[in-house]
Amino acid sequence: MCRWLAYYGSPMMLDAVLYRPEHSLINQSLHARMGVESTNGDGFGVGWYSEYGDGTPAVFRDIGPAWSDRNLLELSGHVRSSLFFAHVRASTGSAIQQTNSHPFRHGRWLWMHNGAITDFHRLRRDLCMAVDPALFSYIEGSTDSEVMFYLAVTFGLDQDVPGAVARMAGLVEQVGKEHGVEDPMQMTVAVSDGVRLWAFRYSSQGKTRSLFYSSKAETVRHLHPEIDFLREVSDDTRLVVSEPLGDLHGVWNELPEGSYTVVPSGTSGDYFPFVPEFPLDRPLVPPGEWS
Repeated sequence: MCRWLAYYGSPMMLDAVLYRPEHSLINQSLHARMGVESTNGDGFGVGWYSEYGDGTPAVFRDIGPAWSDRNLLELSGHVRSSLFFAHVRASTGSAIQQTNSHPFRHGRWLWMHNGAITDFHRLRRDLCMAVDPALFSYIEGSTDSEVMFYLAVTFGLDQDVPGAVARMAGLVEQVGKEHGVEDPMQMTVAVSDGVRLWAFRYSSQGKTRSLFYSSKAETVRHLHPEIDFLREVSDDTRLVVSEPLGDLHGVWNELPEGSYTVVPSGTSGDYFPFVPEFPLDRPLVPPGEWS
């Protein structure tokens, strides 16, 4: 599996999050505490939005381990962004190649994933056939994660992010059942259009990989007035992470099973229920015929 983080808030150098925290993402690439694997060295990537340009994000990805990459260290100390993704990869079977490193980009969208589609090699053809033909040529790699992304784009990511991800997850569940795969989906997903950030936690078994979000900046300031850094960040500054970046009391909250969060969150709550939406154009396989 993998480890990832997504940042939204006051513009910040990437290295302030990637390298400096006690249990930074770079530390997690070598010593993950909550992942299936403790080492995530099968590639890495960062994606960020700039205040300049056309609104599309920049992406830097490579196939080596993040902990020893001098270019990542150099770049992260000179790039400043108010919205960025970072991902360290542990392959679940697909090739270690640059096109399989996260995050993935299409237009203004960034996407990254931790988890797997069970028996993807059996489901891949049916899932790929559901991708909009106009989008299919954009799939460059061989991962289930990238196919999930283009399915979500196909199902209306531009209009309704939670709905598109729900329809993607519903299709994976349904195709999996058609092939006798009892628990097809395992996912924590981050997606952004450069304006907002969404993060999802869902699995068929209800035993999803770990995912946490930070408390509101105002709350953390109250709990830890001694931290000067917190005085400089905006109230809507948030992090979503596979693992907490440290052990400060009151900072990290586990995103519940079958839910998603949106940043900025507004006043309607920190998270919302997430349920797959099964496709209307495929006959639903009854539970008794799943295997």
